Amino acid sequence: MIAAATLSLSQFHERAGCGVDREMAEDEEFETFIRNYQNMVFSVSARILGNLTDAEDITQEVFIKAYERFRQLRNSHAIGGWLKTVATNLSINHLNRYRARWRFFSEEGAPVEIAAPETEKENNRQEMLELAIRKLPDAQRVSLVLFHFQDMSYEEIAAKLGVSLAKVKTDIHRGRETLKQLITR
Repeated sequence: MIAAATLSLSQFHERAGCGVDREMAEDEEFETFIRNYQNMVFSVSARILGNLTDAEDITQEVFIKAYERFRQLRNSHAIGGWLKTVATNLSINHLNRYRARWRFFSEEGAPVEIAAPETEKENNRQEMLELAIRKLPDAQRVSLVLFHFQDMSYEEIAAKLGVSLAKVKTDIHRGRETLKQLITR
């Protein structure tokens, strides 16, 4: 499974900065809220981005946004869905900032090699899958994660990423094929 990011309130205060009421951030309720949802938010970001450091940054950004709306969110039954949506959108926005690089690498046809030491081969299937997903080219990884983990349709993915439906279908197909190759090695 993906290692979870651990958020400390000191980091949160540094990132939130802009005149945010410190008393509420120190409130036990918000700390519990962060602890309850940080693994889920981190997993969503890490799967989409394929980079754990960037996923930690996105996770913090999600909780800054949640902090700004905490009074509205804490009584909501759809808070998990809201957090997933924000994490997904921030992750995609992060990737879109580097769209030129993303398109260049996504058009490579060769699968990415995973250097797997003997001890890694003994890990369970889920850990191998997570590692393989992180090794996919960005376009394949993002499309695959949105389809399989976020339950988005091809059309929704195309609209969200601003690409054609054919590109989404191709990236998902190539991603599945690359994953099969990476996992069966």
